Amino acid sequence: MKLHELKPAEGSRSERNRVGRGIGSGNGKTAGKGHKGQNARSGGGVRPGFEGGQTPLFRRLPKRGFKNINRKEYAVVNLERLNRFEEGTEVTPELLLETGVLSSTKAGVKILGEGKIEKKLTVKANKFSTSAKEAIEAAGGSAEVI
Repeated sequence: MKLHELKPAEGSRSERNRVGRGIGSGNGKTAGKGHKGQNARSGGGVRPGFEGGQTPLFRRLPKRGFKNINRKEYAVVNLERLNRFEEGTEVTPELLLETGVLSSTKAGVKILGEGKIEKKLTVKANKFSTSAKEAIEAAGGSAEVI
C-alpha cells in the first residue's frame, strides 16, 4: 500500500445534508419539515419533559430530601498519593495542582487517611480526616489547616 492509495473505509464518511437547497436535493421547499404545524414553525416543538398536557413525570413524583445550596465540595487526596514528594517538602494545594495530583481544588482540599505515609512532610490543606492527621504526625510531619 502506498500513500496515494489510502482512502477512508466505505461508509465512514458522509456528506452533510444541506437542507432547503432546492427540489433536486430531496430536502427543498419545506426543508423536511412537512406542511405547517407546530414543528414546522421556527422555535417550534415542545419543551423537554412535556407530555402533551398530562402532568409530567417530574411533577407526579414526590420530592425527597434536602439540597444544601451552600454545600462545599472538597477535592480529596489520600495519604498514599503524598509519598511522591521529597522528605521535608511543604505540601500545599498549589503544589498538588502543579504536580498533577489534583485537576482542580474545588472549594478546598481535604486529606483522607487511605494508605500509608512514609515521609516526613508539612501538609497544608483546608481539612484533614482524623486518621490522616494522626498518620502524618506519626510519620514525624505536621498537618496545618489553612
